[in-house]
This record gives sequence, C-alpha cells and structure tokens, in this order.
Amino acid sequence: MSQLDDTILDALTHVTFPKGFAQAEPAWVVTVDGVDYPLWQTDALVVGSGAAGLRAAVELKRRQQNVLIATAGLYMGTSACSGSDKQTLFTAATAGNGDNFTKLAEALASGGAMDHDTAYVEAVGSLHTLGGLQYLGLELPEDRYGAILRYQTDHDEAGRATSCGPRTSRLMVKVLLEEVQRLAIPVLTSATVIKLLHQRDENGEDCVAGAILATGHRAHNPWGLAIVTAPNVVLATGGPGELYRDSVYPHKCFGSLGLALEEGLTLTNLTESQFGIGTPRSTFPWNLSGTYVQVIPYIYSVDAEGNEYNFLADYYRTTQELASNIFRKGYQWPFHATRVMDFGSSLLDMAVAQEQQSGRQVFMDFNRNPEAVSGDLPFSLDRLDDDVRAYLENNDALAPSPIERLQRMNPLSISLYKMHGYDLTTQPLQFAMNNQHMNGGIEVDIWGQTSLPGCFAVGEVAGTHGVTRPGGAALNAGQVFAVRLARFIGCTQKRNIDGDIAQLVAPTLASIREIITQAHDNGTGMPLSVVREKIQARMSDHAGFICHADKVRRATRDALLLSEFVQRHGLAIKHVGEVAELFMWRHMALTSAAVLTQLTHYIDAGGGSRGARIILDRDGNSIPQTRNGFCDA
Repeated sequence: MSQLDDTILDALTHVTFPKGFAQAEPAWVVTVDGVDYPLWQTDALVVGSGAAGLRAAVELKRRQQNVLIATAGLYMGTSACSGSDKQTLFTAATAGNGDNFTKLAEALASGGAMDHDTAYVEAVGSLHTLGGLQYLGLELPEDRYGAILRYQTDHDEAGRATSCGPRTSRLMVKVLLEEVQRLAIPVLTSATVIKLLHQRDENGEDCVAGAILATGHRAHNPWGLAIVTAPNVVLATGGPGELYRDSVYPHKCFGSLGLALEEGLTLTNLTESQFGIGTPRSTFPWNLSGTYVQVIPYIYSVDAEGNEYNFLADYYRTTQELASNIFRKGYQWPFHATRVMDFGSSLLDMAVAQEQQSGRQVFMDFNRNPEAVSGDLPFSLDRLDDDVRAYLENNDALAPSPIERLQRMNPLSISLYKMHGYDLTTQPLQFAMNNQHMNGGIEVDIWGQTSLPGCFAVGEVAGTHGVTRPGGAALNAGQVFAVRLARFIGCTQKRNIDGDIAQLVAPTLASIREIITQAHDNGTGMPLSVVREKIQARMSDHAGFICHADKVRRATRDALLLSEFVQRHGLAIKHVGEVAELFMWRHMALTSAAVLTQLTHYIDAGGGSRGARIILDRDGNSIPQTRNGFCDA
C-alpha cells in the first residue's frame, strides 16, 4: 500500500478532536435556603455533545440565539465513540434525475410505527443538512464528476447510503466541534441534567424554564449542583445504553428517557429497539456489519474446555446457504423477526444467542473460510447464492481467504481494530449479540418539540425511528431535526424566564437535596452497582431480541417493584462524586419499568414478533426451523 493510502487510512481511523472551547462562566450566584448555586441564563440550553446536539447548538447560534452546551463528557457518547465497518449516513440519492422525496419518505416509514409527516421532513431535509456538513468540512466519497458514492444498506432497496468510513459520525462530530469553536459557543463539561425547571406562561400553560445540573464543579456547594434558566431546552442525550448488559454502546450512555418520564413528557414506541452482532463493550464495542461479514469469515464457538463448535452447521441446511447468510448480515445486520423464517440471515443471530446462553464464547476468524455443513460440500466461492457471488465479483473480492477479501474491500476495518489492540490478520475476534439502538423515545412534532412547550428532543433520544429504519437514517434524522428546531426557536420562541429565580428553583432544589441526603450512606438503600446489575440483567435476559411472553410479564412485575423500591427507599452512594449517577440510575430504573410495561401491554394486546424482537408464545403459530427441526429458543 502506498504512503498516500496509509495517510488516508490514518486520517479516517485516527480522528482527533479540537481542544480549547469557550468556557461557560455563570452569570451570578443564587442563594436558596442558605446554599449558593451558580446560575447560567441563556436563550437555549443544549444537553449533549453528539452529532445531533452539536448541530442544534451551531444552528441556534447562527440564528442569533445565546446557546449553552452542557455535556457529561465532550468526547464521549455514541457519535464520537461508536460505528461499524463503514458507518452509514442515509440521505437522498443522486441516481437518475435526483431522488423522489415521497419515495424516500416511504422507505423511511416502511418499517411501521413512524409518522409519515416525520418521514417526509427527514427526506426533504436530508439534502441541505448534508450540504451543511460538507460546507463545514465533512469529506464524503465522490466519483470523478462530483457525485457522492452510494451503496445499499439495511432496509434500503434504492442504495441511498454513503459513508466516510468506520468513523463517519466521529468525523461529523469533529467538523461540528470545530464550528462550535469558531462560533465561541460556551461549553459546560462534567454536567448532567437531573431535573427540568417549569414555569407557566401568560396563558397558564406549563412550559420548560431551564434545568438543574449535577456538575463536577463544587466551588459553590458540596454537591456540584448548578442552575440554568432557559426558555428552550434541547435534549440531545442519546439512547439508554446502560439499559442492557449485552450492549454495544460506549460506557455511561444513559440518555434522558427516565428524566422525560419524571417530567411528564410523552414517550412513544418504547417497544422498538435494534439488536445485532458486535464486539462486547467489555473490550471494544463495535458493530460487525458490512464487509466484516461480507467477506464470509468462519464463525464458531468455544466451550470452557476449549472445544470448538461449527454451530451454524446445526441451523443451515447447506454450506452454500450458511455462507450466503453470513454475507447477508452485511446489509441485513440488525436482527429482524421475519428473517428467522425460511433459513434467513437473522437465524444466525438466534444461533449466536443460543451459544451465549449455553456459556460458550463466539468468534469469527478472518483467516479461515466457513467449515462445511455435515454431509455437504466444502465452502467454495464458486458455490454461493447468485447475489452474493455477484457482489464479491463486482468488488474484485474473490481472494482465497476472508482476511484477503477484507483487505481488498475495506482495509479501514482492519486498521480500526488494530488501533484498539486486535490484529484481525492473526487472531480471531470474539463477538456477541448486543443492544445497539433505541428506536422509540420522546415523542416530538415536526419541529422536534416535545409535549412540554419549549423542550425539544433530537437524535436517538427522540422517538422518531419506527420499528425498523434504513441504516444511517438515525444520523440523518438527528441532523434534520437539529436544523428544524433551531429554525423554530429562532423564529417563534421569544419568551423570557420571568420572576424571582430563587423562588422558581427552590421546590426543585429541595426535592433534589432530599434525594441526595437520603442516598448518602443510606443503610437501607440499594448500591448503584446492585441496581445496575439488576436492571441490565433483567433487560438483557428478558427484553432482548428474543422475548418469552410469560417471562416478559414476570420481568415487568419485578421492574415495577424495583422502581418502587428506589422511589421509596432510595439508592446508596458513598461520596458526592456519585450524585450524577445517583439520578441516572433512578432514571434507568424508571426507564426499564416503562419499556417492560409497554412490551407487556403490546403482547397482551395481541402483538407478536416484529422488527427487532421475536415474541415466543405457546399459542404462536410461526416457528423458525433449523436444519435439525424446529428452533428451540
């Protein structure tokens, strides 16, 4: 590989972020019940520093709004720290005479449970929001004529996907951070929103008035509590990554669904999530989609004694069927209930989960081709389904081994793992089934506003993504609605936070301090580590992509009891540095109970397998088959 190629590889994998941002200095200090609290006053508070939140902040600033970004960690979260083989951005295509926005909207909403006006907004908005990113410096792959290169992704028949490589969202964050820096938007780091402030407007309607933050800055009070008053609050906190034990989210991704529930906001589609194969978060959390599986590596499991199992051979009927479905996980990456039937690609996901439940570790080896199904012909590139063979031929990827095919199709994917200590050219890669995305969330209108006037939600925390979605559609949605909400605020939101600030915040601060006091050295409270283990185990074991109807009902009961215990007896912390996580785990207990309650309601109302979940019920009439008979899940 030439030096130029090495430089490109390095630039697309080792993505560094700018440093040195405008510091958020408090306007003054407010004394409430004898305690001092730093106070910020701004037109718009943006909570979160992922691609959606940063775009919202930039667009608000361009519309002459005073903006404050509050973030638990400036370089943390899914936008900055997660991805896949060639992370996708789903936008209007350039085929023929351009795209048809109605058809694009239909594609976005085709999975179900997505408002069609929302889908149309995302379709129409995709062109200029993508152009805005390019203006800021996001380099997308183009042909010699300047047309953006496209490919087919999950739930995508038209081929509207494009990519900057495995770190697409990180590159988006980089150019947006550079713009935040240029615009001198102040940033408050180590800051977590734990409560919203409310105020009635002149018509008596309940509106948002700001937020209370738990920060790492304790110069004014021992708990690091701070006040922000703002007529507009933008929640861009991402998904509830800590909800599951088996998760591909980076650590400490809590989202704000529990906060929204506490504050009385309307939520939607909490039954809809996304699951898929990836490396565990205990190592390097990453989705194994695209070329990682399109090169058809050998997938096997290992038991505690080191014995190796070609377990997929128990599920698929022929070696050709097995190999072709490994390939199809590339663009059918998320688990989908319909694809477990007729020996489809999601049968692979069920097989992997079965191995995990039996205590075996699962690997993919890029130095070996798949082993044969017993009694069948060995693997051969000449014996693949027509669509699989054609794809490999078109990409000049007919090399003898998977690692050679991967080097040909996507060398970036190898460099990325090497950067994190895994050499795919020499060692197998352990992986598992993981929770990857929350498609539901806070309900918003076509401007991104929630049921609480002045409060907006954007990115994964917004429940706009339906049962299924094309890969990369979530990144697009975050950018589109970031621009939309900024336009709305810039044109219509003129309200000020009136009255005595101390009087406004006193009741909320009193309840927060009561919770902290109860938690500090609480002998009857539950330690944070225990509540985390209980929530994550329950969600992974009973609310993952395979759900047993009876077990979901029992899990719902237990989750409601846990949430009630947390509310009544509290959690236990040992020092003030745990205040932010105290509230996050209170919120996660509430979120878990809400998700399971909705899942039980869905099942009891007659809902069956769809999208990211297969519902197993004794009365069910569709049973996945394997080579050896019906699948025992």
